[in-house]
Amino acid sequence: MPDLATAPATLLGAARSLQPRAVALRRALHRRPEVGLDLPLTRDALLADLADLPLRLHLGNGLSSVVGVLEGARPGRTVLLRADMDALPLREDAAVPFRSEVDGVMHACGHDLHVAMLAAAARLLCERRDQLAGRVVLVFQPGEEGFHGARQMIEEGLLERRGPGGRPDAAYALHVSATMPSGEVYSRPGPIMAAADVLRVTVTGRGGHASAPHHAVDPVPAAAAMVGALQTMITRKVDTHDPTVLTVSRISAGTTDNVIPETAELEGTLRTMSEGVRQAVRAEIERVCTHTALAHDCTARVEIEPGYPVTVNDPAATTRLSDVARRLLGDARVGTLPTPIMGAEDFAYVLARVPGALAFLGACPPGASPHDTSPNHSNRVRFDESVIPAGAALYAALALL
Repeated sequence: MPDLATAPATLLGAARSLQPRAVALRRALHRRPEVGLDLPLTRDALLADLADLPLRLHLGNGLSSVVGVLEGARPGRTVLLRADMDALPLREDAAVPFRSEVDGVMHACGHDLHVAMLAAAARLLCERRDQLAGRVVLVFQPGEEGFHGARQMIEEGLLERRGPGGRPDAAYALHVSATMPSGEVYSRPGPIMAAADVLRVTVTGRGGHASAPHHAVDPVPAAAAMVGALQTMITRKVDTHDPTVLTVSRISAGTTDNVIPETAELEGTLRTMSEGVRQAVRAEIERVCTHTALAHDCTARVEIEPGYPVTVNDPAATTRLSDVARRLLGDARVGTLPTPIMGAEDFAYVLARVPGALAFLGACPPGASPHDTSPNHSNRVRFDESVIPAGAALYAALALL
């Protein structure tokens, strides 16, 4: 049985007592958001918050990562807890008193809450060090939003036996969602988030006067035909039970109304839930674009930039996360996602090497409905700060209980 200091109700109450400090950190980060791998202001604010704790701190070499290691009072397993720290290149349009002061940059995915939750969890764990068996590795990671920050941290030795905290036995991460009921936790075993690849196609024809298309080779109809052909390919070539999304999100061609351009460009995203389908669809994209271009007397250069792999939760770790969340928050506040989410997450790199799980923490703002509130990655998104104690307590409980 857990000591009274680590009992779920006691842990949650202690987390609530840290709410003012955690909110202050969250709002400081929200006002000064940073994008990518280099987050000096974010790192400095975090280090100031952790300064009085008995953590062994390690700073990244090629990125602004912070790893805090806490040794328990007796031997046990090593648990990695991760929070991402970076913002997005969006101009904030949310009516909050602590809105972003950096033009064109905002915390639109809740990573500021993640940092605040894990920093509070660090404090909870340090206060209960005598109840901790093993080691906790607190990972504050930059560059989740497309910069492969987790992969770079792994390349710097995060998961090695000689790394900052040694080889983890388990790894966990939480992610807030504005479109899930506030304070509720959702996860699922197996694939939970998609692999994401970037598609770029350049169609080349022969430019000419728009009034005489027979003297030119117009790449625009070829590009337009590709969009439809790619969607047909997805519906005809991919098993309907294997979730796959291919979205062409940008088409660009020409400079003025009376000139047929020489080139047209397509850009989009491919989301898949299995590596086999991912590779097969990549090959089909190449085939469809090449032959559609040839049918229009054009050529196509197809580039597929590999993004994050599928995020796969370990079934046993997912069960443990859900069980701990139920003990902490109650059965009614913990659920299982019926289907994977087609967004992508670079915690996938960690879960490919260490058994663990990712879970979502609902943070729909007060007075809003999860069904119509602005979602993550919107410049109008708002999050419910009152979920920070639940997230902090859950992080801590995963190491303690």
